[in-house]
Amino acid sequence: MTGASALWATLERHGITTVFGYPGGAIMPVYDALTFYPQVRHVLARHEQGAIHAAEGWAKATGEIGVCIATSGPGATNLVTGLADAMLDSVPLLAITGNVASHLMGTDAFQEADITGITLPITKHNYVVRDAAELPLVIAEAIRIARSGRPGPVLVDIPKDIQLAPYSGEIPGAHARPEAPKPHPEVIARARDLLRAAQKPVLVLGGGTLDAAAELTELARAWGLPVVTTLMGLGSFPASDPLWLGMPGMHGSVAANRAISEADVLLGVGLRFDDRVTGRVSGFAPKATVIHVELDAAEIGKIVRTHLPVRADAREAALALLEGAEPLERPEWHAQIQDWKARTGTPDHWGAGYAVKAVVDRLRPDDILSSDVGQHQMLAAQLARFEKPRRWINSGGLGTMGFGFPAAIGAGMAEPGVRSIVIAGDGGFQMTLQELATLKMYDVRNVKICIINNSFLGMVRQWQELFHGKRYSEVWLGDSNPDFVKLAEAYGVPAYRASSAEEVGGAIDAWLADPQSALLELVVPHEHGVFPMVPAGAALSEMIETEPARAAEPVEEAQA
Repeated sequence: MTGASALWATLERHGITTVFGYPGGAIMPVYDALTFYPQVRHVLARHEQGAIHAAEGWAKATGEIGVCIATSGPGATNLVTGLADAMLDSVPLLAITGNVASHLMGTDAFQEADITGITLPITKHNYVVRDAAELPLVIAEAIRIARSGRPGPVLVDIPKDIQLAPYSGEIPGAHARPEAPKPHPEVIARARDLLRAAQKPVLVLGGGTLDAAAELTELARAWGLPVVTTLMGLGSFPASDPLWLGMPGMHGSVAANRAISEADVLLGVGLRFDDRVTGRVSGFAPKATVIHVELDAAEIGKIVRTHLPVRADAREAALALLEGAEPLERPEWHAQIQDWKARTGTPDHWGAGYAVKAVVDRLRPDDILSSDVGQHQMLAAQLARFEKPRRWINSGGLGTMGFGFPAAIGAGMAEPGVRSIVIAGDGGFQMTLQELATLKMYDVRNVKICIINNSFLGMVRQWQELFHGKRYSEVWLGDSNPDFVKLAEAYGVPAYRASSAEEVGGAIDAWLADPQSALLELVVPHEHGVFPMVPAGAALSEMIETEPARAAEPVEEAQA
């Protein structure tokens, strides 16, 4: 057995069934050894960034580790964006890269790059394997680190000579997962006291709560706590429950942002209080005693002042707080919340919001909805209603354009029995559209691509309109956008189009009914905004609730 064979044997023993990658010279021995391991499916992406985002989609949909492979130099550096994305969103990921032979490292050899040095700030850990005898142990350890505690990406760099070297040792099994940290009883007792005394409590759930959704839902109902779910936490509490207020932050709901601003006790679980959630930090929950439950101690008190820190696993904290729960009546608070909820309108005329709502209204509970980054992402987050976790996949912390489509492929391949729907913009889709070939090559039939085409980089255009005097600098795409229907058909993917409210229903129905993966282009007006919106530097209480009136402008003026 070679080091390369030992790599595949270790992955197989750890339950890895699918990897996404792209070959090259420095990783060629690994790809040669792959031919002897047909039980591990390799998905050939058309770009390394597509491979790593697909691995992220797999991981986000399943909660299990995603795996991607690339060669040295440009292959490895093309993974950097995905590694940073996975780091910020706490995605369990294993990235394996080839490198030049050990004796050439540090000589600026052909396609050499110090990928461990490059990725040190954006990985949970990384390795350079110096001895084939260590390779399986390093892979096993990397998988353990990626999965344990607060998940994250781990990179293993393997020089070519180590891949070719003989290996005669054992193939290690999976590490036992460590026991989840439990909260201290005295801290939980203080948290219970604060909740009992609260007149205006709010529970805020972040991305770290997805695997504790059942326990936290029971907790919210037992205490009668209004619930806010962040962009990354959507689905951790059922949207159909009357206690749910929506998403907070820059494009959060009126009810969520107003409730946080008026709360006297804020219980935050599994979130890092990102700036897009808090707005101006000094104005975030200014009247509240903040209880912060978080597995990563470094996040507690990092941004928002925490009055009661609780370092614990989200599920363990929820179970502890359930003991002695007291559902207290707070009629005035709940009446106020209902008034705020009533101030949230729905799109009633043709535009991006109307188009997105028409799509998400047709979601089934098990459907996976991915998004790219931009206005359509915020609209989908505002308008979709998730009843369970891991049905919403997007790039939160890094905001990576081009993420959505390959992530939907990864999620769709992980769960072939459900529809994997992606909503993308005409800008972001063009960053990774080459993965249409991957979709066709592997005959993936459950991925449905929706492009919201407004001919602009919409979110940037919205900011330029509001804060830069409508100077639309380098955001107009309309003159150079391709015909997305013909583009899809060139890859052998069926495609549909609608450009009005009258057409959209029939087009969506045909698109979803198509037995193959298919593309839908929804052509919407050029200028539209996403509201509510909290301007940069403002507090949540200073949100712009509705879109300001806009005088009609000809497209030519917008281009100018």
